[in-house]
Amino acid sequence: MATERRYPVGIQTFERIIKDGYIYVDKTDIVWKLAHYATFIFMSRPRRFGKSLLTSTLDSYFKGDRELFEGLKIMSLEKEWTQYPVLHLDLSITKGQDNAKELRETLMWMMKPLTEVYGRTNDETTPGKLLTGLIHRAKEKTGRQVAVIIDEYDAPLLDVLHSQETLDAMRKVMQEFYVPLKANEAYLKFCFITGIPKFSQLSIFSTINNLANVSLEKEFSTICGFTEEELCTTLWPDVELLAAALQTTPEQMHDRLKQRYDGYHFAADAPEVYNPFSLLSCFLHRRLNNYWFASGTPTFLIKQMQHFHTDITSLDSLDVPESAFDQPTENMKDALPLLYQSGYLTIKDYDPEGETYLLSIPNQEVRVGYVNGLLPTYTGLNNADVQVGFALKFWKALKQNDIGLAMEHMQSYLAGIPYVEGFKQKLAEATTKEGFYEYTFYLIFSMLNVYVRTQVKVAGGRTDMVIFMPDTIYVMELKVGDSARQALDQINARGYAKPYLSDGRRVVKVGVRFDTDKHTVSEWETEEA
Repeated sequence: MATERRYPVGIQTFERIIKDGYIYVDKTDIVWKLAHYATFIFMSRPRRFGKSLLTSTLDSYFKGDRELFEGLKIMSLEKEWTQYPVLHLDLSITKGQDNAKELRETLMWMMKPLTEVYGRTNDETTPGKLLTGLIHRAKEKTGRQVAVIIDEYDAPLLDVLHSQETLDAMRKVMQEFYVPLKANEAYLKFCFITGIPKFSQLSIFSTINNLANVSLEKEFSTICGFTEEELCTTLWPDVELLAAALQTTPEQMHDRLKQRYDGYHFAADAPEVYNPFSLLSCFLHRRLNNYWFASGTPTFLIKQMQHFHTDITSLDSLDVPESAFDQPTENMKDALPLLYQSGYLTIKDYDPEGETYLLSIPNQEVRVGYVNGLLPTYTGLNNADVQVGFALKFWKALKQNDIGLAMEHMQSYLAGIPYVEGFKQKLAEATTKEGFYEYTFYLIFSMLNVYVRTQVKVAGGRTDMVIFMPDTIYVMELKVGDSARQALDQINARGYAKPYLSDGRRVVKVGVRFDTDKHTVSEWETEEA
């Protein structure tokens, strides 16, 4: 059975998936709706979420490749199968361009295969002029309107978001490139543009004022990613194979997959979806791993989080209006829109009365990815050293309900950290010493997938940190200067532990004092609620 299941990891061509017998989760009914929704469509989705496969499926559909769709849902919807000329442009090849001149040359080179089909005139010396000529000649040669499909439209700009001068110059090149899409509307049957962040229509798609943004439309929310229903039907044999390989039951494996890879919402009240790249990679390699971050946290995202001084401890629960996380990238006042559009935050709930969304980290895989990318950035510590040298010991001690042993591990580990130059520098830069250690605690716990919240509001004030273990909830107050007893007294005086007394789990209050000279925990006091 295992040899019969072929997983299209890294394969983004619809034709190849169908012809070579790879597993395909049928989304063609939604693809058909998308193709008939509007002439100009924009959709944002995180990286490795099937955007390229979606553009390839649209490519095959508009070319009229009916035989590829036999047996799929679209066959009950499409009756004509008209063949249209398709200009399918993948801008991922423009990544890493350093300046506007290089970008312009790469765009021209990208369209060279299309010129071999539709020709080129001598005066088509810019990307926009060449694209105009291709659209006109494709229409004239076939007698039919043209479908233009653009994948990773944002690739040239993501790496230069932090450099305003370079961004402005490269943006002008892209503006000129996209102008023909609106100017030649009469020649176009369909125009689909996809990528990660949303750049405003005024800056990139300067003339496409009728571009329909379907990124938050419920009817297209599951077009990329796998739903719970799809996992339990089309993909259930793969869950069974994985469970057998890892010596567990299919039901237990399902729960583990859900915790690690599920949890994305792309519209209010829409079904959750699993990360398709991670899930298929897990089936292929027969191993639960953090596949989405195999190539590391995107550099542009880390730079933006640093630029906007993002409070990483707030990301587990954010109540925001839609305008806060669906802003154009270049108008951002913080990193929130980019975090959402990149898949590092997702919609968890919607309040129709207040018209606000609750955003949160989607799942365990993303939480671990945050830590791997952000621990060195925010604390100067190497995440591998932390995990091997300390975090696992600390977690095991907490799991055994031995807070004293856990704090001893914390004490000995932090005592050695001042010799790490990066840590010393970050500590010196920190606004408050309590805040710095709070960040460090938060990231270390997150690394081990322990649910931790910081600055938790209660009636009497804000709790520094609440750590949720399976059997115990730890309510912690961190102090630099004051004693551990004073920290514990504050927990009691302000009722920080009261909200958790009805939870059913053991509640332990922990006062912690840090020594500013030795840069480590100097004392702690505990008390069971």
